[in-house]
Amino acid sequence: MTSSSTAPAAVGPPDLQDTATAFAHQSDADLRRAYWLFRVIGNPTVSALGKILSELALFLHLPVKGLIKSTIFRQFCGGETIAESLHKAEELRRSGIGTILDHSVEGQDEEDELDATVVEVLRTIQVARERGDIPFCVFKTTGISRTDLLELVSSGNARTPAEEEEWSRVEARMEKLCASATEARVPLLIDAEESWLQPAIDALVERMMERFNREHAWIFHTIQLYRHDRSAYLHMLHDRASREGFHIGMKLVRGAYMEKERERATEKGYPSPIHADKAAVDRDYDAAIAFCVANRARISVMAGTHNEKSSLLLARLLDENGIARNDPRTWFAQLLGMSDHISYNLAAAGYRVAKYVPYGPVREVLPYLIRRAAENTSVAGQTGRELGLIGQERLRRAAR
Repeated sequence: MTSSSTAPAAVGPPDLQDTATAFAHQSDADLRRAYWLFRVIGNPTVSALGKILSELALFLHLPVKGLIKSTIFRQFCGGETIAESLHKAEELRRSGIGTILDHSVEGQDEEDELDATVVEVLRTIQVARERGDIPFCVFKTTGISRTDLLELVSSGNARTPAEEEEWSRVEARMEKLCASATEARVPLLIDAEESWLQPAIDALVERMMERFNREHAWIFHTIQLYRHDRSAYLHMLHDRASREGFHIGMKLVRGAYMEKERERATEKGYPSPIHADKAAVDRDYDAAIAFCVANRARISVMAGTHNEKSSLLLARLLDENGIARNDPRTWFAQLLGMSDHISYNLAAAGYRVAKYVPYGPVREVLPYLIRRAAENTSVAGQTGRELGLIGQERLRRAAR
């Protein structure tokens, strides 16, 4: 990981189909396990059955933790603790890839649990401060606030005095994390959530960027471009930052709650916030990449995507505009265990790349793992692509 921003000589676009580079960090046994795992989660019936059985087994305290930890947990998680996950961070570092430690425990609404999340994220910031291979830290606002409170604040409805006090505690947690990250000089990503929670999150993060991003983008917001209003939001935020003199940190993702968003819109009778088709999502995502690169004096961007075309677009725009591939204002990011052909080949070509490395107790991280399995099942071509690339690399090794 280097902070230099000297533009390298043009060497052409990265080859994302280079499986030798993509899987150099994996043994033959690792590839066999990954191939088997993607075949299982790529089958909707088997995947759904596995979700039910794993939840039931853990509820009944059956001895399945070892099986989960040696299969899906091993593929998508760094470990149960920060210390365990640092072994994965070291492995990624050897390939020029940074680690984003992601404490992936969800669904906690009690005050002591919310305070515990703050303590854990502060630990990740301290570890990142001490190491050179953790370029970002991250958290979800639902980790520091009761979900129903976020919905209430987002709605604009009146709050009781008790709710006002509760919200003040949320604001204090947010400020504590952002101040700590800024002091440590560790950029902090704040993930996007469901549309009915997002207005409160937008307001909080904008306030933090305005306060802490005066000279540099330490605080990063996230926008989900499958929403048809987020492109306009990005432009509005840039106009405001330009007027008020702060920098924007922005992670671009396509989105994670499409089915839930559409179902809720239908149930409650309001227009869906989601684009009508994938083509519109892709158009807005790629336009957002281009906008961020064009306005790099004010915006630092992380392209959080498993989409090859969008990844190559950002790589090409950097090269065409004479921007160093390792410019610290531009990052690519993928999830651990997925799209290694993007992550490792971009890193090998000199671009800044980081992997989200979730961690936490197996039982508490299971909801995250189930979502990862569902994502691979529902995203068109995702599982087939992973299987095809792994199969191609296994054939290449067999032919040596």
